[in-house]
Amino acid sequence: MCFFSCPKGGVIIATTRLIAMHQNKGKSIADCLADRTDYAKNPDKTNEGEYISSYACDPKTVQGEFMLSKRQYDDITGRKQASNVIAYQIRQAFKPGEITPELANKIGYELGMSFTKGNHAFIVATHIDKAHIHNHIIFNSTSLDCTKKFRDFKRSGKALAQISDRLCLENGLSIIKNPKRSKGHYGKWLGDEKPLSHSDKLRQTIDDVLAQKPKTFDEFLQLMQGAGYETKSGKHYAFKGAEQKKFIRLRSLDEGYSEDEIKAIIDGKALQREVKKTSAKQPKRQEKSVNLLVNIQAKLQQGKGKGYEQWAKIFNLKQMAQTVNFLQEHKLLAYSDLEEKAKKCTATFDELNTQIKTAEKRMAEIQVLKKHIFNYAKTRDIYSDYRKAGYSKKFYEEHRAELTLHKAAKAAFEELSVKKLPTVKTLQAEYADLLSEKKKVYGQYHTAKKEMQDILTAKANIDRLLGLEQEQKEKEKSQEQR
Repeated sequence: MCFFSCPKGGVIIATTRLIAMHQNKGKSIADCLADRTDYAKNPDKTNEGEYISSYACDPKTVQGEFMLSKRQYDDITGRKQASNVIAYQIRQAFKPGEITPELANKIGYELGMSFTKGNHAFIVATHIDKAHIHNHIIFNSTSLDCTKKFRDFKRSGKALAQISDRLCLENGLSIIKNPKRSKGHYGKWLGDEKPLSHSDKLRQTIDDVLAQKPKTFDEFLQLMQGAGYETKSGKHYAFKGAEQKKFIRLRSLDEGYSEDEIKAIIDGKALQREVKKTSAKQPKRQEKSVNLLVNIQAKLQQGKGKGYEQWAKIFNLKQMAQTVNFLQEHKLLAYSDLEEKAKKCTATFDELNTQIKTAEKRMAEIQVLKKHIFNYAKTRDIYSDYRKAGYSKKFYEEHRAELTLHKAAKAAFEELSVKKLPTVKTLQAEYADLLSEKKKVYGQYHTAKKEMQDILTAKANIDRLLGLEQEQKEKEKSQEQR
């Protein structure tokens, strides 16, 4: 965890951190994605999902949509993922009392769009359960066209922070002066005074673990170990994090964190402090009709043993039975019908997806344009005075915020190729029309996506059963060698 240290007279702003999300050992990619997205979407933290937004995906089905893009990436490129980075998370925190949840979510969405350049699907979950409002922005490592992976680049943290700083400035939030970084990190804000103590960090971790609803105290201890804490039992339970030199006993953490109180929360006999997390309804994971078959031979070559082979054979038999049932229900027993259906489903989905992307792109442009038109008008006179002052450095330092907004507005107009500025009223009317159109298409989009996903999965299973998958790969390989 990293923090800003702010000099005397300095001002804290929203701080950011980019985190690569890896596939954990012993867990599938789907389970790892579900763990992180479910945590981000926690209704207790987002006011029952009110403060969740998304780009090019639906928060309710984000895990399945990310997984589908990864399968399409494999099919399109023929490459397997070299690293175990399955998604990225941007954490963005704001100064307490300075921002509303609605504005925080809006800024988080704009940060996600700017940093990914609209090339990756993402969700923005704004958490309001802490003193500082903060965003969890999770974006897919696979691009929207399923042909590329996001590659973390040198000084990406700094680039991310600069975008966040600009957005805060444009929305009238504080900016930081002369920031000092901690051990090379751009930082994560935690407070004006000082970093959290080890006891505070332990309390926060306990709260987060209890929010996962462990069924037993032993499961609670396992989750604490998974969160990076070493456990010591005896007369009193104690925990030690990686940064601690000594163990901290539960009984020393004040009311609500003793062993008996934690057990009472786990058993449902008491409520967790501040938020009634024991009664929260966690979002359900979407179940799929058909699952892809396991490539047993490939897995054995990767070092899987006989036990895995036996499990995979049983799994594949079950999936083929489900596949046959699915095809019978949809009257697709002829392979030509299945092939034609797959093409039609894909074409329908692509068409709806293009409509939504086009609308979202223009809506994002309108939001940016409205903001810059306002900022340009507000700072035009100051920029004129700056020019008359011969671009004085002293004048610039005195009006740096206004001049930064003015330059950002002019740069945005050039980037959007705006020759004549439209009125804000015209833009608002266009935005309302696009939003209405997008809502109409979205219902069809999700139905089409689910249908395409099931049809393509069923077809992939049949292709593997008939040996067509290997035949197609050899054909493509032969064409590449010509």
